[in-house]
Amino acid sequence: MTNETQSNNEAHTARMKDVQTAQRKKISEKKEADRGFILVNTGDGKGKSTSALGTVIRALGWGHKVAVVQYVKGNWKTGERMFFENNPGLVTWHTMGKGFTWDTQDKSQDIEAARSAWAVSLELMASGDYDLVVLDELNIVLRYDYLDIAEVLDGLAARDKRTSVLITGRDAKQELMDQADLVTQMEATKHPFEAGFKARRGIDF
Repeated sequence: MTNETQSNNEAHTARMKDVQTAQRKKISEKKEADRGFILVNTGDGKGKSTSALGTVIRALGWGHKVAVVQYVKGNWKTGERMFFENNPGLVTWHTMGKGFTWDTQDKSQDIEAARSAWAVSLELMASGDYDLVVLDELNIVLRYDYLDIAEVLDGLAARDKRTSVLITGRDAKQELMDQADLVTQMEATKHPFEAGFKARRGIDF
């Protein structure tokens, strides 16, 4: 090792020690959460539900109890749904949508499905049985006013203290984002669909 390399390594070590000290101080000033969080994945980019499923796996790894309610996807066959159907007991799973609105073309049916899904969601959130409840594509039904945003905010506020709720879907209402603890905006930068490719199994669904 040359003197210059050794000097560079020593300088790097000194900088990293300073960073470590600052980071540990920052963490020590934070407090442990005494309640579940509200998390929102929104934006026009891909990955909102995918990210939520990653959070599901993380929670399961810690032995947490998880429930998922799908608001829109209906009978659409997805990899995640097949996985949990083939591995019962891991997650409480409810697929309650009737499909995308441009496919159903029946507003009254969509509203009825949204209200049924919300009733199940309220029960799961209030039960005290779950550490994490995912409300997949809830933002979509709120976007179309199939559910009243004030009613949803009240339901979230009334959830069991232990329960975190993760909500997905583009065009999240501002009122929901204001009440949330964490909001992530997925930005669409590039997508194979724009290059002429269909959605791909195992990647898109």
